[in-house]
Amino acid sequence: MSDLVFDLIKTDGLARLGLLTTAHGTIETPAFMPVGTAGTVKAMTPEAVWETGAQVILGNTYHLMLRPGAERVEHFGGLHKFMNWPHSILTDSGGFQIMSLAGLRKLDEEGVTFRSHIDGSCQHLTPERSIQIQHMLDADISMVLDECTPFPATEKEADVSMLRSMRWADRCRKAFRCRKGYGLFGIVQGGVYPELREKSANVLTKTGYDGYAIGGLAVGEGRELMLETLNVTVPHLPIDRPRYLMGVGKPEDLVGAVQRGIDMFDCVLPTRSG
Repeated sequence: MSDLVFDLIKTDGLARLGLLTTAHGTIETPAFMPVGTAGTVKAMTPEAVWETGAQVILGNTYHLMLRPGAERVEHFGGLHKFMNWPHSILTDSGGFQIMSLAGLRKLDEEGVTFRSHIDGSCQHLTPERSIQIQHMLDADISMVLDECTPFPATEKEADVSMLRSMRWADRCRKAFRCRKGYGLFGIVQGGVYPELREKSANVLTKTGYDGYAIGGLAVGEGRELMLETLNVTVPHLPIDRPRYLMGVGKPEDLVGAVQRGIDMFDCVLPTRSG
């Protein structure tokens, strides 16, 4: 039984209209999530973000654990109050930083140790700690900790990475505290290899999550290969759960992904360009 409510309203081919209800509001899907990495959407007030039509924004576990710190955010009543955003929030688990900050981290089965890009301090992030931080932030939607596999990883490299992410996902599921209106999304990995994507999706759906993200795309593989990977991944995801393509924000990519059954997106591109 999911702790998030997702109502599928209408379909057109594979494209879907839906309503995702969280503890802090209802999100009309397909939905684009502006990125407020460190507790704010750059150069915009919360009211201005809401006026754009955005109903959910994204925060980031890695950046918020460094500054101002998850414990401090919790002390001030959670991320909604801290940033004056009373609507839904999804938090990335820190998995993208495993790729983007590869030169500042060490990875093993237990988790990842980062060398802070702010002050050089060592920061250890495990699946359990990632879930704990997201709980302290009061994220409506938490993400499992995964290893984002960069392109062009070999099939062997993608397989090893994907299997580690699946083990981490299971640990995250066990650490997650179920509450009404809050949910945990699994993340499908496997590079651009169809069999690995299918294998990853099957592992996650067997366990059962409140939603399913597709990670490890828009990291250099190009639009055509990204869409091909969606074609072989989406059919293995549950129809009655939201689907989230991570890190995609170009208009043509959004349209192409919606046509393939994706419901949610995020990207830094709009605010970075703005």
